[in-house]
Amino acid sequence: MAFDDLFRLSCHAVITDDQGRVLLLKSTYGTQGWGLPGGALDPAETIHEALLRECYEELGVEIRIRHLTGVYYHATYNAQAFVFRCELPQGARIRLSSEHSEHAYWVTADLSPVQQRRIRDCLAFAGEVQSARF
Repeated sequence: MAFDDLFRLSCHAVITDDQGRVLLLKSTYGTQGWGLPGGALDPAETIHEALLRECYEELGVEIRIRHLTGVYYHATYNAQAFVFRCELPQGARIRLSSEHSEHAYWVTADLSPVQQRRIRDCLAFAGEVQSARF
């Protein structure tokens, strides 16, 4: 990889409710699809700083990061996505930004194969960070 090549990094939070369903947000841009909270790193940010910032911007809540569970390469975007297990504070009320129109908790089996893999790896975390390419 050359110094000036374009390469993207993003971080995403896996947050579950008391029934084990995963929090997803529906975007108001691009494909307007559903995805995990999080997003791209800004220059000079650490992955933890980026995740905290992105989740606060998107959810209006300061999340708690528990641990990094996986790093996944996505060829379509030439990007590495860092996935973290996270929690919302007790009694938190989500306030979406203009980037998202809805939030909902989803059963993992209803998600795309890529999302299923990332989320299952996260929820089964036993101390070893997972990695895969899609």
